[in-house]
Amino acid sequence: MRKYISRRDFIKLAGLGLGAMAFSRVSPHDIDYRWDIFSQPKRLPQFPGSAIIGRVTEPDIDIRNRPTNNPNQNTSIGKLGADSLVEWNREVVGNVIGGLTNQRYVETPQGYVYGSVVQPTKNLPNIPVTELPNGQGFWAEVTVPYVDIAHEGIIASPWLQDHISFNFPPRLYYGQVVWIDQVRTNNGFPEYRWNEDANGRGYGYGGYGEFFWGDGAAFKILTEADVTTIAPEVDPNEKTISVDLDYQSLSCFEGGREVFFCRISSGKRYDPVTGEVVDTYATPAGTLLTYWKIVSKNMTAGNEGSGYSTPAVPWCTFIASGGVAIHGAFWHNAFGERRSHGCVNVTPEDAKWIFRWSMPFVSLGAGEERRELPDHGTIVNSTETQF
Repeated sequence: MRKYISRRDFIKLAGLGLGAMAFSRVSPHDIDYRWDIFSQPKRLPQFPGSAIIGRVTEPDIDIRNRPTNNPNQNTSIGKLGADSLVEWNREVVGNVIGGLTNQRYVETPQGYVYGSVVQPTKNLPNIPVTELPNGQGFWAEVTVPYVDIAHEGIIASPWLQDHISFNFPPRLYYGQVVWIDQVRTNNGFPEYRWNEDANGRGYGYGGYGEFFWGDGAAFKILTEADVTTIAPEVDPNEKTISVDLDYQSLSCFEGGREVFFCRISSGKRYDPVTGEVVDTYATPAGTLLTYWKIVSKNMTAGNEGSGYSTPAVPWCTFIASGGVAIHGAFWHNAFGERRSHGCVNVTPEDAKWIFRWSMPFVSLGAGEERRELPDHGTIVNSTETQF
């Protein structure tokens, strides 16, 4: 059975693209549990001033003087590392060879970057609170390109061990959703503590119970308005979702009227280790159901060759057994191409819209940030041409 079927062609450390995950590479006995180098979170940096900011999701990415990767043309004028930020001017159609479907490049003032490895983000800092509202924790959404976080306590999760191994700072990224359980003031700056397991609220489901501190300005406090049902006046039985696995698209219908459309990345057709065509990671076709929803979820499974470890995957709407979900993906921008371990990847914004529009309704109240109602969700018609 597939476990937490979700993302990635390659294990790239929560989308940072830093190579294959080695789950046993760092022994807990070799780690300073306080990890003093990250004992204090950094302030938010000065982000680029463009309306859309592109975050490079993989290492060693070419920036080109023309939107093509044709090896017969010397178009590379430099390299960009993981988490490099670029001003996003516009998307253009280029000439991409090598069997890739996506032909889009992002035009920046410095040149062109292949669109599949550039997450579109915004810089929307928040005015942080200085104490917990009503003495209770809250859900929060990252609204800046990234925020550096400092670990507290015992290091346990594979993704964090991998960050240490690669000497890469742990971060949260635009669109992720986390549970905040403490607020403190550090040198005049409010900081929030992300409780990765949400104090047993059931959020973790594969989480490791770790704690991290980050600059409070990075986090928008979510309210019930963020999860209210879209189009509540429509009969829930009239709402259906269509997933086209051939064209890698998703549409939402109210009766016969399409009200929402987005590109997706569904399950890939090949084994990432052997390269052979298999259905192990295929997104299932057929009549499915949005039977379980959760605001945010840790997804970790697999092994060094074909595993993944990603915390705080936002807006998860589960549609099939084995852990197949529609959810936000912040670790790539390859929508329109197959690349997941079976889930339906969409942008965090698209995942949030689908989460709110579909049934069952999920609130942010204690114990209500997830809900399972078998046989009472929204119908999902997943189709694929059979040859």
